[in-house]
Amino acid sequence: MGDSSEDDGAADSPVLPLEIIVYILSFLHTSDRKEASLVCRSWYDASQELCFQKNVTYRFPASASSLELIRHLGGKSRCSLIISQLDGFSMSRSLLLEVGVCLGPQLESLALPGSSVTEASLIALLPRLTSLRRLILRGLDSLFMSGAFLSREEHRQQVRSALCGLEELDLSDLRYLSDVTFNRLTGCTPRLSRLSLAGCHIAFEMDPYRGCPVGTVEDSSALLSLRNLKKLLSQQKSTIVALDLSRTSITPESLRNVAQVQGLVLEELCLHGCKELTDYSIEILVKHQPNLWKLDVSACTELTSRAVEAIARNLKRLTHLSLYRNWRITEKGLAELLSVPSLRSLDLSECLHVNGTEIVKGLTGPPTARAQLETLSLKHCTYIRDSAFVSIAQHLGSTLRQLDLSSCICLTDLSVRMIATYLQGLVVLRLRYCEEITDWGLLGMEEATTDEPRPSLKDQGPRFTRTFGNMGFFQPLSLVFQEHPKLVTEDDLEMYKWEEGASLRALKGLQELDLSACSKLTDSSIKQVVRFPDLHRLSLSMLPVMGDASLASVARHCRSLTSLALSHCPHISDHGMAQAAPYLHRLQHLYLSSCNKITDRTLLLLGQHCKRLRTLDISMCENISATSVDLLQSQLPFLENVHCQFICGAEHLHYD
Repeated sequence: MGDSSEDDGAADSPVLPLEIIVYILSFLHTSDRKEASLVCRSWYDASQELCFQKNVTYRFPASASSLELIRHLGGKSRCSLIISQLDGFSMSRSLLLEVGVCLGPQLESLALPGSSVTEASLIALLPRLTSLRRLILRGLDSLFMSGAFLSREEHRQQVRSALCGLEELDLSDLRYLSDVTFNRLTGCTPRLSRLSLAGCHIAFEMDPYRGCPVGTVEDSSALLSLRNLKKLLSQQKSTIVALDLSRTSITPESLRNVAQVQGLVLEELCLHGCKELTDYSIEILVKHQPNLWKLDVSACTELTSRAVEAIARNLKRLTHLSLYRNWRITEKGLAELLSVPSLRSLDLSECLHVNGTEIVKGLTGPPTARAQLETLSLKHCTYIRDSAFVSIAQHLGSTLRQLDLSSCICLTDLSVRMIATYLQGLVVLRLRYCEEITDWGLLGMEEATTDEPRPSLKDQGPRFTRTFGNMGFFQPLSLVFQEHPKLVTEDDLEMYKWEEGASLRALKGLQELDLSACSKLTDSSIKQVVRFPDLHRLSLSMLPVMGDASLASVARHCRSLTSLALSHCPHISDHGMAQAAPYLHRLQHLYLSSCNKITDRTLLLLGQHCKRLRTLDISMCENISATSVDLLQSQLPFLENVHCQFICGAEHLHYD
């Protein structure tokens, strides 16, 4: 943390009052405010004001140095923690004890990912967390393996007293969760509003241990049953509004039983990857739960457009819908769906039969009678054409903030110009693998035409061979994706400077841009267009022509970058990194795999300029040595993940 000598300069210039500094910081984006907090002590104190501390989460691994951090956080009025890599040894026990002592009344959310915490440690901690609203025990099998968690009544009373206000409980991916342990824990949380059981082994129809239907025997100590889940939903029906049953084996009949729990009014339901569900089960669901405003039925591969029609007819409050990877869905029903005025987010990724015509029909009504989408994903919708997308862009211009067109391989420069013309409020834009996009599209210019006539086959007679393999009258047509666009010249760029037209630079507030594998892009457009001061995430991977000039320009004009992907860019070298690194002070994630012109010199530059780097991928960079990687890790305190497989002859190096 930079520490300015305020006392030394006090005689030369007055110190601003704290209230004035707080007011100034209120105009800054979060990342800019973090930078400003490093100016001096008074600016740091201002950045810690309560008005800037909403939903602040501190994430760190279990270590001896974390003890001091926890003591420091004791002065906060409220906070959230994500502590990873806890185990059963004394250091982890001391860490959890310190959390309870220093943060017990202030802690609002606690998550323990990648840990094997013991039952005794957690039972000693939970009674102290009297303000806890969110508890994430995802994947903590060590707690439930023995079946003894919260088995003593005195422990349950202590935990119940502390967690009586808990609102969100995440029990995802627990292999050993049973009726008995589930009841003990949820009996201590009487006011749940959100419950996640994603990936848990739930017996919906048959008990595999007893060989009989679920519900005919008492609570099981081996598995969690549908009967037990329904009992909880009935007991807490007045508070539970969100349920996640993703990646479970829930059947249509089981979903019907959940949807028909008397008095249960769900607002959010996640069923991602529940592959046994059918159209009929969705029809029953939306009929009995019409207040759903967020529904995720992605990767439910048996669903068809019949389910889409049922959703559109019954869920009139729907705001978020994910149909990702539902391959059997067609255009049918999408017009009706896009006529739901409340809809704000729609994910149609990998709905391979969608071409956009019905989406356009649904958006043609008056604004009050159609969806006002803020987020739209059409990733891998390979039938989407310019003609449909132009209309979509025109109708969503005033509302859309996030757009994903990755792998829409038929879209051309025309669509890019429409984005720049109508969707200037975009914050996130992904065009990955849109291989027909060229420099002309990014620059917002019409491709220059040539007066040279194409060679004619008119007077060339057919040529015959014994195998008929080269007959002139079977000459194939020239395909668009086989033609190379005319390169942008210096004269063209001079014209661009005077008349930018529909350039992507019109997206002034862009924070994420993905142009990976847009293989026709060159330095000509990237240098001129990728100039976004608020850009945080940028991917330019797999651009075979892009070179150091683009990298240097991007670094100079996009100084807010925290993530930069340049993998498989063969012309990126140490020279470009030397020009870029001094401007990348905020960079946290850098991907350079298969950039063979990168050497140890680049790692030295990163150690000098990119002090906040957390993730580095230099896999298959043949000219980087393991010694330099070790040196870099010793220089950068925040570097957590280094991927360096196949560097300098090494095969399986990986630092995590």
